[in-house]
Amino acid sequence: MKYQLYPLGDQAIVIDLGDSINKDIHQRVRTVMLQLDEQSFDWMIEYVSSFTSVTIYYDPIKVIKAQSCSSPTLPYDFVAQTINRLLQTSEPKRITDPQVVEIPVLYGGKAGPDLKEVAQYNRLAPKEVIDIHTSKAYFVYMIGFAPGFPYLGGMSKRIAMPRKPTPRLSIPAGSVGIAGEQTGIYPIATPGGWQIIGQTPVKLFTPSYSPPSLLQAGDSIRFTSITAEEFEALGDKHD
Repeated sequence: MKYQLYPLGDQAIVIDLGDSINKDIHQRVRTVMLQLDEQSFDWMIEYVSSFTSVTIYYDPIKVIKAQSCSSPTLPYDFVAQTINRLLQTSEPKRITDPQVVEIPVLYGGKAGPDLKEVAQYNRLAPKEVIDIHTSKAYFVYMIGFAPGFPYLGGMSKRIAMPRKPTPRLSIPAGSVGIAGEQTGIYPIATPGGWQIIGQTPVKLFTPSYSPPSLLQAGDSIRFTSITAEEFEALGDKHD
């Protein structure tokens, strides 16, 4: 597996696994994540994955204490040596098959205030935007920005649209949006500049659950269009 290591400040190391967003590099990212999950490094605070890398945050004091020699190396050098050994000699367990999750969405109206604007921008009818948005499966590359927020790949360029020049101060939880050539779902109420085309009653983030995020990197999702009545019924079910 090809990778590069470099420091991020004095308490983090980046494992760079490529320079493009695709499923092959994502598979490398998931492999590294699994290898780290199988280890127990007292000095590791946490790791954070992205489209093409995994960043490990560590406690320099604990790194020094972990070295048995009388002349310890710099914390970054020790962590880099440890990660090199891990990635070059360790074979992770089989990566579990991803789940396919159906996300019901009420498009347009108050639930999707920007649907008409997205349609006009792309010279389409609102129904065409909905048909295109629900026509294919989307790949979850990573979770970030907000707890449980999925960064998805696979959206058609035919419905792409830039972010709003001025973000909204609050977007309701479950809002489905478009930003550039990406689509995503706001799991919690938060400010944001994405073009909101609909809303799902499904909860993507529940702190009391383990894991708290409904979606995980590597999953696939499909959007389905529902009526207002179905939205209300499903909302009662998920409360």
